[in-house]
Amino acid sequence: MQRKSITSIANPIVKHMVLLSEKAKERRQTGLIIVEGKREIGLALTSGLILETLVYVPDIVDNTSLNILIDRANYDFDLIDVPSAVYDKIAYRESTEGLVAIFKARELTLDQIRFSRPNPLILVAEAPEKPGNIGALLRTCDAAGADAFLIANPTTDIYNPNIIRSSVGGLFTNQVASGTTQEIISFLNHHNVSIYCAALVDGALPCYDMDFTGPTAIIVGTEATGLSREWIDSGHNNIIIPMAGKLDSMNVSVSAAILLFEAVRQRLLVS
Repeated sequence: MQRKSITSIANPIVKHMVLLSEKAKERRQTGLIIVEGKREIGLALTSGLILETLVYVPDIVDNTSLNILIDRANYDFDLIDVPSAVYDKIAYRESTEGLVAIFKARELTLDQIRFSRPNPLILVAEAPEKPGNIGALLRTCDAAGADAFLIANPTTDIYNPNIIRSSVGGLFTNQVASGTTQEIISFLNHHNVSIYCAALVDGALPCYDMDFTGPTAIIVGTEATGLSREWIDSGHNNIIIPMAGKLDSMNVSVSAAILLFEAVRQRLLVS
């Protein structure tokens, strides 16, 4: 482990970390990402991501917390102490935990996905835009014990620090991959996964009438435009959540939670 100290915000490492935090292009070109916070860094380590640099503020981070992370890495990386003024330049959050790290990014490709049970439960989101929604979807997948979270036609860098923050580290507790809509449909068909598209279209059936106990993929679209015809036309079933009010839409993460936990409920009944 290489120990260093940085005292100036003009240091090249500080500038590099700011770029990684702010620019998706920098993350893509370097294959590196920024992870901030004790819990998130710990989850990234648990998921197998390789730690390159750990920056901490000695006045904020206690030795016990720091040593736990050091021991969990168990390989060579740069450990850098900085004053609060330098940390504030790097940090993304307004609240201060005094820990921020550089990790090597993992390729989020479909061929990395592995299923440990014969009836996987998968959530697919088509073209989600808002980092807060993506973070909430990741947290929902973790809570429901979903086997994978797939993003079709991504419009936002999944390693955006705001997604990592809003997912509370859920990016590292779920299997995550992205691809085009057609690539994901082919992937699901290859694994004999039934496709259920949440869509307000003619012939859509109430989700409570569906059987989600087999291999199941629940597909959700954006609140503004819903799902593309490609999904609606290729899904095994188009489904709706029955609503008693005047409105016909909900936040995408709320809808996904209702559908995922209906699948969980059904599976508990037959287990």
